[in-house]
Amino acid sequence: MKDRTPRSLPNHAVIEKFAPAKLNLFLRITGLRDNGYHEITSLFVPVALYDTLRISKREPGLEIHCSGRKVPRGSANLVHRAATYFFETTGIDEGAEVRLTKNIPVASGLGGGSSDAAATLLGLNQLWGKPLKKGGLEEIALCLGADVPFFLLQRPAVARGIGEILRPIEGLPSFWYVIVSPPIMVSTAWAYSKVKLELTNKEDLNKIDSFEKADTNIPDMLSNDLESVTFGKHPFLRSIKTSLIELGALGSLMSGSGPSIFGLFNSEKKAQEAGKILAADTRGDVFVVKGLS
Repeated sequence: MKDRTPRSLPNHAVIEKFAPAKLNLFLRITGLRDNGYHEITSLFVPVALYDTLRISKREPGLEIHCSGRKVPRGSANLVHRAATYFFETTGIDEGAEVRLTKNIPVASGLGGGSSDAAATLLGLNQLWGKPLKKGGLEEIALCLGADVPFFLLQRPAVARGIGEILRPIEGLPSFWYVIVSPPIMVSTAWAYSKVKLELTNKEDLNKIDSFEKADTNIPDMLSNDLESVTFGKHPFLRSIKTSLIELGALGSLMSGSGPSIFGLFNSEKKAQEAGKILAADTRGDVFVVKGLS
């Protein structure tokens, strides 16, 4: 992206937004709509791994700058698309500059692009005095991607439909997570296209409705219907799960369509120790982060 300083509007403010990654602690595919979208039941949990965005006003037009990891340019970039939708929807004839620092791996199952899009919408809306209410933001978010509405919420939530029907969760146990993100990218569309739809076990789905009970063991409910698909193409990912368990994780799972694998830990000390060991090998980026509530 062209790196130049645009002529800014006088006395403009700068909004800084933090866009968290997410993990799927549970992901079952429950159906297929006529439009090709898969229906799911999932438990989304945001974690303290962030991209950062600095958003400011400028003359009409968009300037998107990115540092850190490589991201798509132009309309393929979700930040650009989110800003475009915002200005088209509100009719505001000014422009914006967005400086994105990309820390979350791309196409890794951690939702970084969707989180960036949601942060862009929230930042622009705040910068221009909140012309869009909650429903308006959610409508744009869903146009950008099925999990973008979750990142407007940024709280643990059960997701249904294509991911847009959200029920916020209170009292989710606090875990530390060690995330290993190998240097490969997995297409979400590809992963879903390879899933073999079967009748979903109702008892399995009941787990996600009952996990708020005091006696629920979160590691026991870890499940992801996409895991077998991505593991079939990248068998080495199984060894990461095995390593996490051997290093003391209470449970381990692939997030989303992968390839990121995470382990749950009940203390920061245990998570940091495991993270150091895993970071010493060459299987990918390693992040030790706390779940957000």
